[in-house]
Amino acid sequence: MTGVLVPLGPDAAAPLRPATLEVLTIARELGEVTALVHTTPDGGLLEELGAYGVTRVLTTPLPEPASAAAVAAQATSNAARQASCAVVLFTSTFSTKEIAAHTAHQLGAGLLIDVSGLSLDEGHLVGGKRAFGGTWESVCEVRTETAVATVAPNAVIATPAARPSTPELVDAPAQIDVPPRLELLERTVADHSGDTRPSLAEAAIVVSGGRGTFGDFEPVEELADALGAALGTTRDCVEEGWLPPEAMVGQTGTTVAPRVYVGAGISGAPHHIGGMAGAGTVIAVNIDDEAPLVQLADFAVIGDLSSVLADAVEVLRDHGG
Repeated sequence: MTGVLVPLGPDAAAPLRPATLEVLTIARELGEVTALVHTTPDGGLLEELGAYGVTRVLTTPLPEPASAAAVAAQATSNAARQASCAVVLFTSTFSTKEIAAHTAHQLGAGLLIDVSGLSLDEGHLVGGKRAFGGTWESVCEVRTETAVATVAPNAVIATPAARPSTPELVDAPAQIDVPPRLELLERTVADHSGDTRPSLAEAAIVVSGGRGTFGDFEPVEELADALGAALGTTRDCVEEGWLPPEAMVGQTGTTVAPRVYVGAGISGAPHHIGGMAGAGTVIAVNIDDEAPLVQLADFAVIGDLSSVLADAVEVLRDHGG
């Protein structure tokens, strides 16, 4: 059976992020799953990993700077060799993509970025990928003995294993050489403990507002909260100062691929559409029935966004949504 390594990152703790559970779900379909952590996992984390079919957990401490991709990749490549894993799967963030690239280099492995629909074909990893703003669908196959990939958010629905396992906990210290002149000068850790909405990049549902809000995002935020969705916006709204830059959906902002994308008061500039074209179902709310996003959408409501969104929130609350 093919061995699959899933690195969890230095801050792994229960409950795991939805994106991590999605990767574990895919990994379980490919073979026997080994997780990599960098501190001794507690009982809650081990139980959650076992629920998703992980059979072994390797613990490899990292030297400082632990956040450096060159450091984390050494631990990952060593774990892949020790556990005889032919596939290494990461979640897809800016930092994990960098670690994945270093890991692939150290393993002499082929690398796939932001793929979904992963499978094995005669032992080779195959993954689907959207390109050029979601206008092209491609299928990529890794021909090397070892494959490294980052998995696009919402590639699958996270599903626990039919038969939970009891992971074997293995200490796996490694000789990790910090590159010369690599020094951590400063690190700022953002406090997300008070966040009530999911991460924009990984959310299954995204509700975005554009210039049609005229700066009043209350209806958009109410719908996002009613749906348990992330809040997004356009570049124009960020430039107006209506929402912070981290909320911008677009080719130079955050690229999203939610199962449902709601765009309210958004005309649909190419920059924005390129950042959300990977959405499964697109719903547009606009007063202009010829707006590009309306033409792209699977469903469109033509009308004033304030009243349309308010009606939607009322219906959701009446149905316990």
